[in-house]
Amino acid sequence: MFAKFRKNAAYVKYIAKHKWFVFLECARLGIPVHGITHDISKFFPDEWGPYREFFYGGLEKTPTTEQNFNKAWIKHIHRNPHHWQYWQLRKDDGGVKALEMPYVYMLEMVADWRGAGKAQGFDSVRDWYAKNKNKMHLHPDTRIHVESLLRQAGELD
Repeated sequence: MFAKFRKNAAYVKYIAKHKWFVFLECARLGIPVHGITHDISKFFPDEWGPYREFFYGGLEKTPTTEQNFNKAWIKHIHRNPHHWQYWQLRKDDGGVKALEMPYVYMLEMVADWRGAGKAQGFDSVRDWYAKNKNKMHLHPDTRIHVESLLRQAGELD
């Protein structure tokens, strides 16, 4: 019982920190309401439990833990259009087409990256974006906007 309380407390602490930093970034970008509503679905039971167990359940991840997390992650992506994965059109031939993200969700996505980084002790998304940008299947116009925003903040050369 105490172990479950400890896991829940640790997860609440991280989410509160993350949401606070995302709110500050959203407010700075002119979309404070998105900062307030950001990641509300993480409090839904079908996301809460699997996330808590995956990140705070202990060192060893079981196949069940990973499967439950993967299901929660896909639900989270499809509930939250600030994730670039939300804008992926899976085609019948197996291909994937990146759709252009509405500007407000693109702003929230960048705020999310910054907020997650700050919650984990990083001042900039520069290194994280450099490491991950080629893994992101973004519409070309979305990438232009994202990189322009990062460049304006000195987070991209």
